Amino acid sequence: MSDSRSRERTGFDRFGLNELLLRGVSDAGFKSPRPIQEETIPAGLEGRDVLGLAETGTGKTAAFALPLLDRLLDQRRRGPRALVLAPTRELATQIAAEIRVLSRFTPLKMTTVFGGVSMYKQVGALRNRPEIVVGCPGRVLDLLNQKILHLDRVETLVLDEADHMFDMGFLPDIRKIMAPLPRHRQNLLFSASMPKEVRKLADDLLKNPYVVELANAAPARTIDHALVMVHEQGKRDLLDHVLRSKECDSAIVFTRTKHRARRLAEQLCNEGHKAVGIQGNLSQPQRDQAMRGFRTRRYNILVATDIVARGIDVSNVSHVINFDVPSTPEAYTHRIGRTGRAEREGIACTFVTGADHGWVRATERMIGSPIPRRKVEGFEGNAAARPNHTRSPLNTNRSARPTGQSDSRPNGHSDSRNDGRPGGRSEGRPGGRNGGRPGGRNGGRPGGRNGGRPGAPGSNRPGGRTEGRPNGQGGGRPGGKPSGGRPNGRSGGRPGSRPGEGQQSNQRSSTGRNRSRRRVG
Repeated sequence: MSDSRSRERTGFDRFGLNELLLRGVSDAGFKSPRPIQEETIPAGLEGRDVLGLAETGTGKTAAFALPLLDRLLDQRRRGPRALVLAPTRELATQIAAEIRVLSRFTPLKMTTVFGGVSMYKQVGALRNRPEIVVGCPGRVLDLLNQKILHLDRVETLVLDEADHMFDMGFLPDIRKIMAPLPRHRQNLLFSASMPKEVRKLADDLLKNPYVVELANAAPARTIDHALVMVHEQGKRDLLDHVLRSKECDSAIVFTRTKHRARRLAEQLCNEGHKAVGIQGNLSQPQRDQAMRGFRTRRYNILVATDIVARGIDVSNVSHVINFDVPSTPEAYTHRIGRTGRAEREGIACTFVTGADHGWVRATERMIGSPIPRRKVEGFEGNAAARPNHTRSPLNTNRSARPTGQSDSRPNGHSDSRNDGRPGGRSEGRPGGRNGGRPGGRNGGRPGGRNGGRPGAPGSNRPGGRTEGRPNGQGGGRPGGKPSGGRPNGRSGGRPGSRPGEGQQSNQRSSTGRNRSRRRVG
């Protein structure tokens, strides 16, 4: 009684939960149950199977954790008595953290098991027979096969983000994990959508379930989301514009590839932003450190792949920026759902290029309404001109030499496709691939790839690749077949030698080192 008086009463009191749990709820700052919690907690307390269809960020963890914890407190036994499966390490870690908060005043023990880290500590924790195990299917199955994890005492099985587990190919593993479980148990399945494979799993798993359907393909009403048309090469400047706006306190920037996430995070750090990247190539400690730094605001920009698109709950994320559009329309609502959580407002913008129109149409069909378009001054339209400070595209590894990668060669082949800048592959300008102008690849005109005439492509020496022979590699006459360093080329100076096609020949510069010795034929 004293406990109930010392804590603040909340809307969760009406569920009749154990007093130790209500203390945890109050300590966590929960005031009133959210819709998914109101619907599922009573059915869970009755021991019924539950099928909950709801988007991430709607309070599903507490919806299944509170009835699960309450049932475990009724009678203490050795575990594991509850198994919670999640598709990713990040989500498993977050579920475990929330369960620890809610159960902090109880004697219940819990451990997490997932890949990417040493199995040694996990094995040690399992030997203590914790009541709750939270993990990912792959590591759970490994421990099960090694007879380290025993599931014959499990009373409650929870599958969170079941559709995402299907997307990741985990359903066969889940069926193997279900095989040794007791037949009489409670099953709680939560999913943001219900593809036919997940529906079949639900039919096999659940017995007369209590169904709660709150999932909506449309984004939450608390999210102001829009598309911004931009040229691919203008994305970096547009991103910088958004991140430096006054409204942007913290942001998650989504990219399509691991390489781009890593490189973009490095670029933002070099420009003075407090940014960190997270993607699948990082070890689990590195991923944990990155997420911890973002949650504690050591970093206010998180650059990530879809690895954090589901289930990751970080409060007060003001912006979600889709630097690349998601790979599927379904991933759109999951990505932008990282903002506008817990009834707070958020902003989501997606950078769209001309190549993304098919994705836009498919996504608008899925959510059932057009996605608003927004214009940003200086970035209007897909064909908008690049600002003067345009950066190189992210997917290039070329260095930033002023004239490409020509190594100071007057007519070298630059790798920077700069359309008319000095040294680039310009059309009709000095140094470009023009026809009949100085430096061009023409045939028989000055600067072309002709046989035995001046101006062929050279390596920092006027006259081209001649290796110091008077008439280059031409055979006595312009265009002749090369011969071995004789006065008139490699053909021994005999007139009428067979012409070669496109041979690079020209006189060597007088300033160059003459590496050859004339020999008398």
